[in-house]
Amino acid sequence: MAVPALPGDLPAVRSASPLSGGDIAEVWDVHLDDGRRVVVKRCPTDATLEAEGLDALRDAGAPTPAVLGVDAEVLVLEHVSGPGDLRVLGRALASAHGQRGPAFGWRRDNVIGPLPQANPWTDDWPTFYAERRLAPYLDDLPAEVARRLEVACAGPLAELLDHDVAPSLVHGDLWAGNIVANGWLIDPAVNHADRELDLAMLALFGGVPADLLAGYEEVWPLDDGWQRRRPALQLYHLLVHVRLFGSGYVRGVVSRLDELGW
Repeated sequence: MAVPALPGDLPAVRSASPLSGGDIAEVWDVHLDDGRRVVVKRCPTDATLEAEGLDALRDAGAPTPAVLGVDAEVLVLEHVSGPGDLRVLGRALASAHGQRGPAFGWRRDNVIGPLPQANPWTDDWPTFYAERRLAPYLDDLPAEVARRLEVACAGPLAELLDHDVAPSLVHGDLWAGNIVANGWLIDPAVNHADRELDLAMLALFGGVPADLLAGYEEVWPLDDGWQRRRPALQLYHLLVHVRLFGSGYVRGVVSRLDELGW
């Protein structure tokens, strides 16, 4: 597995070793001839989408590795390391969420992992979430489960998700594996959405770290009712997992529907 040619005018590779942990990309820890240590990623999707997301988060105040070079297939990032501070990261995430868009969506369609993510500007959050995040995955579910979710999208979902929500800039794929050394965010699927979506995703596998949540709420406390909304907001990422990793994740979808009484 050879390191790909680096984009732009970056110097030659002096040494490289593969990094583990990525599900869909090949990644290397690379030392360049000028002494810099970087991370090189060969992406199965358009690498400029990831670079755009990292830059957007960074411009909004969230800590991300600097993009040093990018083309359609290869992304070169600043190497970052710890120790970070989860409380500081929580404050930065809340500040980034304060960056508001003109509506829900993004300036163009992008990806979540290897999957397409449609982002047409939409004024209404429940409509955007139902039509652009949940509906595309109904065919991956057993018929009975798909029907339950379809009925929910046409009925109680809108009432549940309506809480005067702002179109916040979100990471979009925020789980523990996309937090480096407790201090930096990587692998975004950015869009403007309900800010609670990021925390719901982070809670899906292992829970939101207490220090991160404490820092977040110092800047922007969560709205009343977030606990009721969280199972519904976890459905999107569970559906992504069903498509990527199989039917074992259907149980998670069913448990959220049961919890919501749908």
